[in-house]
Amino acid sequence: PLAALQAFSFIALLQSQAILAPLGAFDLITNIIIITAGSVLLMWIGELISEFGVGNGVSFIIFAGIVAALPGAITQLVALYDPSQIPTYIGLLVVTIAVVYGIVFVNEAERPVPIAYAKQNQGGQSKSGVATYIPLRVAQAGVMPIIFAISILLIPQMVVNFIAGISTGVFVTTLVEWVTYFLATQWLYMLVYFVLVFGFTYFYTAITFDPEKMAENLQKSGAFVPGVRPGEATEKYLGSIVTRLTLIAAIFLGAVAILPLLLQQASGITALSIGGTALLIVVAVIIDVVKRIDAQAAMRQY
Repeated sequence: PLAALQAFSFIALLQSQAILAPLGAFDLITNIIIITAGSVLLMWIGELISEFGVGNGVSFIIFAGIVAALPGAITQLVALYDPSQIPTYIGLLVVTIAVVYGIVFVNEAERPVPIAYAKQNQGGQSKSGVATYIPLRVAQAGVMPIIFAISILLIPQMVVNFIAGISTGVFVTTLVEWVTYFLATQWLYMLVYFVLVFGFTYFYTAITFDPEKMAENLQKSGAFVPGVRPGEATEKYLGSIVTRLTLIAAIFLGAVAILPLLLQQASGITALSIGGTALLIVVAVIIDVVKRIDAQAAMRQY
């Protein structure tokens, strides 16, 4: 159902931009079926890669699509080469390296929460408590907040295009003007984009991480955080740590999301592939593949 809905939206967008001629009912349904079937085929290929390959198959397909667009972007940069902009090119290269380093650093960053296991008696034998830690990732939400934010930002444009295609009037004209002003005003667009990414980071982290469940599991297994009472106190302690970590992740993801727009305004170069969802996915996939290859090598060695 999601693929069919996206297919209809994609066709409507191409028709609104005069890229695609108006389609009849039969042709529209045919094209929706073709696009949906292509989506299902890609899902199947992704599952095969996950089953027989190394890493997540769907992420690999997205990764391949992003990397395949790089030669075109580089070609465009070469075609628009201007010797007077060499300092700009050097600055963009430095920013790219810094952003990649920042993504790797934040993606791999963890906050260790020390825990200890109480002394246990099993089978007449006494086992002393073991000290270990729980690694809480800084960027638990991953790339999902940016994807959510982009989806929300696309909705007004799609709705206005749909309304403008079926109705006219003062209200529709005013609505189109507001949306056009919003999309054309870069600072307003970037501000809303940053706020959405920031908010969705907290939202997605709250969905994926449950401090109450973790505190309950620790208590059931006889573990506790030194200096913190088990139960509700541990839940509040873990929740406060995750809240502070999510603040760092939210600010970082918001900055990475709007970075391409800032660089385009600063440099005037539109052929930029720095930051945003693309770079986050590429770096995350590469890190995941390297880890899985290391795990496979270690397993075969042992």
